[in-house]
Amino acid sequence: MKRSIRIALATCLLLAACKSGEQKAKEEKAVYEKQKASLADREKEQPKDFITVSGHDRRNLIGQTVVKIKLVSKAAVAVYKDVEVELAFFSKTGTLLEKDTEIVYETLPPGSDTHFKTKYFAPKGTDSVALKVLSAKVAE
Repeated sequence: MKRSIRIALATCLLLAACKSGEQKAKEEKAVYEKQKASLADREKEQPKDFITVSGHDRRNLIGQTVVKIKLVSKAAVAVYKDVEVELAFFSKTGTLLEKDTEIVYETLPPGSDTHFKTKYFAPKGTDSVALKVLSAKVAE
C-alpha cells in the first residue's frame, strides 16, 4: 500500500513538473517575442543609431574629391534603405568649409554592409571629409 502511494505521488510530481516546464517554455517565448518587438520598434524609430558610416577620400586626376563610403548595419531585425549621409569638408585648421548630403539608394539588411562612391568638386583648401548618417528609411 505504501509503495503504491509513493509511486502515485512520484507520478503526480513528474507530470506536474512536465506541465510547468511547458508553461515555462511558453512564458520564455512570450518574453522573447516581446523583447524582439521592442527592439524592432527601437530600430525603426532610431535608424541612425544602428547604422555606422566610415570612409576615406582622395583626389582624382581632374581635381575632384572621390569619397568612398562604407555603411554597416548593426540592426538585428530592421532592414534599412535610402540612407542619407552628410559629408562635411574641413580645412587643415579644422574650419568647416561646406556640407553636402548624399542618399545611398540601396537596401541594408541586418548585420550587412554596403559600399558607395561619390565625387565632388570640394571647396578650395579642403583637407579632410567627415561622414555622418542623418537618416534612413525602414524597408517594409
